Amino acid sequence: MASTVLQRAFTDPGPDLRPLPPRVEDLLRELHAPPRLAAHLRAVHDVAHRILGWLDLRYGEMAVDREAVLFGAASHDIGKVIHTAELSGPGSVHEEAGHRLLLDHGVEERLARFARTHAAWTEPDIAIEDLLVSLADKVWKGKRVPDLEQKVVDRLAAASGQATWQAFLDLDDLLTAIAAEADRRLAFQSAHPISG
Repeated sequence: MASTVLQRAFTDPGPDLRPLPPRVEDLLRELHAPPRLAAHLRAVHDVAHRILGWLDLRYGEMAVDREAVLFGAASHDIGKVIHTAELSGPGSVHEEAGHRLLLDHGVEERLARFARTHAAWTEPDIAIEDLLVSLADKVWKGKRVPDLEQKVVDRLAAASGQATWQAFLDLDDLLTAIAAEADRRLAFQSAHPISG
């Protein structure tokens, strides 16, 4: 049974955040995840959902593994259940630890990989799904990363045949709107304690 404070992170409406996928929520309960981690994962998952909805409307011809993106966004920082110092400070040890943790709990590689790749968006031949999880993990808090965004723009233009500048303007409009709501998501995350 999840602690009351962890349960609040799953259920508080906050800034109208969607719930986490049940599989991720169950795993976070089993691991006694810090409430702040659950709140963070909800915020990033919600932003990923919004990005995917936009892609469906504007770039429906682009092949994207929607389930993988949503699971990846909802679980990308799960290694922080082990490396809790990285909840409030810098660090990347949680990435490989989270990947291993997910695999050890029966999560298949196509879904577990995001714990390892969410900060590896500069790698060559990185998949669009990994780029989208990385993008959601940045823009949820209002952070804009031009090089990451350019990689997504290039994929959008290639998939649609659209001019790169048009894909850039489209993506920029979306990310500007998402970033404008960052303070509400940050307040939601901060309202949940690191330990619980």
